[in-house]
Amino acid sequence: MNVKVIKMENLTIGQIAKQAAVGVETMRFYERKGLIKKPKRNVSGYRQYPLEAVSQIRFIKRAQEVGFSLAEIKALLLLRLDSSKKCEDVKARALAKINEIKGKVKDLNRMKNALLDLTKACDTSSDIDQCPILKAFDDGL
Repeated sequence: MNVKVIKMENLTIGQIAKQAAVGVETMRFYERKGLIKKPKRNVSGYRQYPLEAVSQIRFIKRAQEVGFSLAEIKALLLLRLDSSKKCEDVKARALAKINEIKGKVKDLNRMKNALLDLTKACDTSSDIDQCPILKAFDDGL
């Protein structure tokens, strides 16, 4: 059985969104934010995205998964286009993100420990007006 493969140069927003596993609104959002190029439109006015848009959206999603903001991702995408840049430029941004994440983890551990201390001080049989958790929020931790 012969199967004819049709190479599609341009895809609709729905086709790209499906292949990239994102919603159509996400595509439009990325377009507004300048993360993906505004596509050309066909004679009917429909957006016609190049197939490369799928890999670009997947890049954006993967970068978000490891903590990069959309602004940082945009900068990474621009780095890619600058032939004068080296891998060390990307590594520096990744190391900065690691340090930022370490700071967030430290803050989250501090919050967790404060809540653990408050819950240890809580006598569940006390009246609500004697709740040490609520009092700590009133008085400041």
